[in-house]
Amino acid sequence: MSSSLPDSQRVVVTGLGAVHGLGHDPETFWSSLKAGKPGVDRVSLFDPEPYACHIGSEVRDWDVNEHMDAKDARRNDRFTHFGFVAAKQAVTDSGLDMDKENPDEIGVLVGSGIGGMLTYELQLRRLVDGGPRKVSPFTIPALIGNICSGMVAIHYGVRGPNFGIVSACATATHAIGEAMHMIRRGDARVMIAGGAEAAVTPFAYASFCSMKAMSTRNDDPQTASRPFSMGRNGFVMGEGAGVLVLEALDHAKARGAKIYGEVAGYAATADAHHITMPDPEGKGLGMAMTRAIRNAEQTTDDVDYINAHGTSTPYNDKFETFAIKRRFGDRAARLPISSTKSMTGHLLGAAGGIEAVASLMAIRDRVIPPTINLHEPDPECDLDYVPNVARDAKVDVVLSNNLGFGGQNAAIVFRRV
Repeated sequence: MSSSLPDSQRVVVTGLGAVHGLGHDPETFWSSLKAGKPGVDRVSLFDPEPYACHIGSEVRDWDVNEHMDAKDARRNDRFTHFGFVAAKQAVTDSGLDMDKENPDEIGVLVGSGIGGMLTYELQLRRLVDGGPRKVSPFTIPALIGNICSGMVAIHYGVRGPNFGIVSACATATHAIGEAMHMIRRGDARVMIAGGAEAAVTPFAYASFCSMKAMSTRNDDPQTASRPFSMGRNGFVMGEGAGVLVLEALDHAKARGAKIYGEVAGYAATADAHHITMPDPEGKGLGMAMTRAIRNAEQTTDDVDYINAHGTSTPYNDKFETFAIKRRFGDRAARLPISSTKSMTGHLLGAAGGIEAVASLMAIRDRVIPPTINLHEPDPECDLDYVPNVARDAKVDVVLSNNLGFGGQNAAIVFRRV
């Protein structure tokens, strides 16, 4: 599709990485989404019985030592394991030859909404049980949210822009969008960007359960995440990572890279309403969608599919539906929308990363992944949410939304090249 930008400022995706319970690599993960496979079960990483929520979407059958130096694995948190491996997958998939690239023109922006929660819990227990001398000297590097970006840069020896974004559940989308801007500005030619999260931990569950934010449908885990449905009663925690390789279009063309799609537009806004509840009028999210579409030089009529934030919470799904109606008008009723969180659970800061992978795969395969567990729609959520079964469709332009605590919104547009 055409753009007024020169190829040096158009930003394309040439590599994908994904680690999730539905697949430890992008192709397996995507196949599970197309099949409508639920990824939620009873939590096994700790005993969930004392908690209101007993369920989650865990990365199982996972040995980080198969993917990462054993010493580095011991010194880093689980979220960094996921993000590091997803970044390596994306770089391998992209075909980049780091020996032929300028390391000063490659950056890394892999964020996390919470960071090393498990490290924090384990080391705090050591402090309480054994005193300060029992706390690991690697505690701070392991728990800070920017460390995954640093580990990836160290591994590849790349010296471009490098930090970590934190915006709760909008983190990964902000990271990908800001990485796009860095390439457009000329700060980098290649960016490795996305999000990683590992918050299936006792303290995270205790905290979210205290807020009554998580689903308590413990007797039927696989149907607990049911965005836009009647009876939805909270989100289901997920963990993992989604990372992309972004590069300038002229750079990708020069090396003959395969291209999944273009990061055509992006916007970030605030609700300025409440620390946890979305704006009931959807003004901030609506503005983010409008600006992202405009930044992509598209119109609302051009959007073929929306990958919704769709958390399965009573407020989010209703208010996001309202924001889409308000922004798309009559077109909203004819626009396919789905929430892949119905299958993946909610990966907090990594959500936008794996949803970016899903969006780009949807463009590649011309398939819209479903919203599963949608058997009794909420009357206030009355749009086309692609219920239960994937759909073959024209998918040239995808809009993906993510919202975070603090009222932070991110919308991003992916486009076929």
